[in-house]
Amino acid sequence: MKHAVMALSGGMDSSSLLLHLLRKGYTVTAISFNYGQKHLIELERAASLIDYLGSRDIAVAHHVADLTSATALFESDLLNTGDDVPKGHYEEENMKATVVPNRNALFASILYGTALSLSQKHSVDVEIALGVHSGDHAIYPDCRPEFYRALEHAFALGNWESERISFTLPYLELDKAGILRDAEESTEKLKVDFDEIFSRTITSYQPDDEGRSDGRTGSDIERILAFNAIGRRDPITYVEPWEEVLDNALQTEREYLDKKYREQLTDLQYHVTREAGTERAFTGKYWNEKRPGKYRCVCCSVLLFTSTMKFDSGCGWPSFHTEHKEANIERVDDYSHGMHRVEVRCSVCDAHLGHVFNDGPAAYGGERYCINSASLIFETQEEER
Repeated sequence: MKHAVMALSGGMDSSSLLLHLLRKGYTVTAISFNYGQKHLIELERAASLIDYLGSRDIAVAHHVADLTSATALFESDLLNTGDDVPKGHYEEENMKATVVPNRNALFASILYGTALSLSQKHSVDVEIALGVHSGDHAIYPDCRPEFYRALEHAFALGNWESERISFTLPYLELDKAGILRDAEESTEKLKVDFDEIFSRTITSYQPDDEGRSDGRTGSDIERILAFNAIGRRDPITYVEPWEEVLDNALQTEREYLDKKYREQLTDLQYHVTREAGTERAFTGKYWNEKRPGKYRCVCCSVLLFTSTMKFDSGCGWPSFHTEHKEANIERVDDYSHGMHRVEVRCSVCDAHLGHVFNDGPAAYGGERYCINSASLIFETQEEER
């Protein structure tokens, strides 16, 4: 039997993680923390989730640790003593006001002590499972993988029998949508209802007096976009109707990304990728590029093509006969300029790349991806190493 200790906040990520562990056959000890957070209702949601699982004959040991006497000395807008939680996109600079100093180190220390105690009592190996993911890293430094590697090393040095304890971070490379997709797999395997599970969670850092989610704080925006990305309506109650919070989240995302792209890209790159522009023939950086390497989206770095897919079509733009299997490039009918063409766009960030035509090499299917150099980043094999 595998054993795991985890922090169950009552939020989307940790609830998904609990389901993930149960799906994998772990015996789970879940600990929730009262650290003076404004969204203390998350502890009620965590308890409700545990009760629901129990009603489905899925047992989870659940404990609540009170840290309020220690965190009373801390400054953060996430705490009852702080200012209002900032609204807007979850990666905006002002979201750093929601960082609680050393919070995850406190949590990890208690989790580690619990894991050690369980290991010694039952003579078993115990994993400490954490739901940190790629979207956390930019704002929360104590969600970075190197932080947990350092903690694991320090805790191992400071305790006997630490060789039986390990950290596991199954969501490290996933975003919020990826976590929800994992939860869909878990609920199907465990035969529990997805909406029942997530109606018992809360992600808002500033719910109202009735426990309804604000819908406009950074954590809300991130959650709303994740549910929309997997084609689902969030089952929790927001202050405003779902259609309104979704429209606001999508608009917030568009405004944030537009600002980001304007700062990140040159005028030509922005015009091509965000305004569906076209560079002049034979002027692009890569139209005659022959070195071996990879071609990535200039906006999001997703891999689109490799040099082995490139050929000289004589058209004056980089031409490729095949897209990389990871690219999943989207095709859109384009009726501009009085003609019908097929536009190609990045499936990850919706960047305009160019067009695809049916005059490519027959040996590779007969297609020609006619791509703007301004939409690409080229990595040589030397740079990859």
